[in-house]
Amino acid sequence: MIQMNTPDADNTQEIDLIELAKRLWGERKFIFKCCGVAIVVGLVIAFSIPKEYSTTVKLAPETSDPSKKMGNLGGLAAMAGINLNTSSGTDAISPDLYPDVVSSIPFLLELFPVQVTNEKGTLSASLYEYMDEHQKGTWWSYILQAPFKLLGVVKDMFSKEEEKSSNELSSFHLTRKQSDVISALQKRISVSVDKKTSVITVSVQMQDPLISANITQVVLNNLQSYITSYRTQKAKQDLEFTEKVFSEARESYYKAQRAYAAFEDANKNIISASYRTEQERLKNEMTLTFNVYNTLAQKLEQDKLRVQEQTPVYTVIQPATVPLKAASPKKPLILIGFVFLAIFGAIGYLFIKDLFKVDS
Repeated sequence: MIQMNTPDADNTQEIDLIELAKRLWGERKFIFKCCGVAIVVGLVIAFSIPKEYSTTVKLAPETSDPSKKMGNLGGLAAMAGINLNTSSGTDAISPDLYPDVVSSIPFLLELFPVQVTNEKGTLSASLYEYMDEHQKGTWWSYILQAPFKLLGVVKDMFSKEEEKSSNELSSFHLTRKQSDVISALQKRISVSVDKKTSVITVSVQMQDPLISANITQVVLNNLQSYITSYRTQKAKQDLEFTEKVFSEARESYYKAQRAYAAFEDANKNIISASYRTEQERLKNEMTLTFNVYNTLAQKLEQDKLRVQEQTPVYTVIQPATVPLKAASPKKPLILIGFVFLAIFGAIGYLFIKDLFKVDS
């Protein structure tokens, strides 16, 4: 029974498709009008959206293998009698945390004072002022935000609380405008890390191509400084402490040396038990302070080499360049989207219209 009904079902479906095609062809003028309206609306929307320019940089960090990085330095240190312990583990900060670092409030606050200039040279301001006062928007966004802005103005008129100056930057207490700028920067600045190659990609999107390239370079430099500071912080603290105790040990050795020399000069040609006892004591004290001084001198060189070892080296694969074309809006895609919406909307309208005719 199923095999006998299959050809009839196929014929019925073919007839329905033919009828549908005839119906749509008969209403082609209506569909074309809808497409024309959609094109006009799409053009208005596409040209109303401000242009956005994106700059992308890529850099590859060095491999975190201390034994390989310190091969030459380790050999020199061994010749000098210094033992470098290069069996340290992996980095305390994972590359997977780099996006969180860049999107953090303290990191973004450091970008606020950065001076930016647009490509035409008509604007020169801090990044905070640029993001707060010189951002273009769509005409409908101004219409939608007008009631809320008016409400905010009225509220500020009757509010007795004074908002702190925007020049005061504190990640603990942000003003409303500072919080808005932070949110905008978090959307415009992105960082990703390739887990296979460890390549770091930094992208910044701004409404001006020159500002986009400049901020990308600043973000890259700040991220490198942050990682370098984080990785070398412990080694630098050890170096500072070693320098301090080394200076103290050197002064103690010089003091013991002077005391021994003064005793020898003051007691020439004197042979007595008390003289030999005091001489032996001063000599032992000088030897002891010299041993401490010599050990700390080796430790000082070791800490200096460790700071150099912990300092990461980056290779910029793709540097920041001023983009020539806008990354958005993609006008062709917007037009195509509106045309498709118009076609499907017109077809849906015709179907609903036919259904109402059948019901009536």
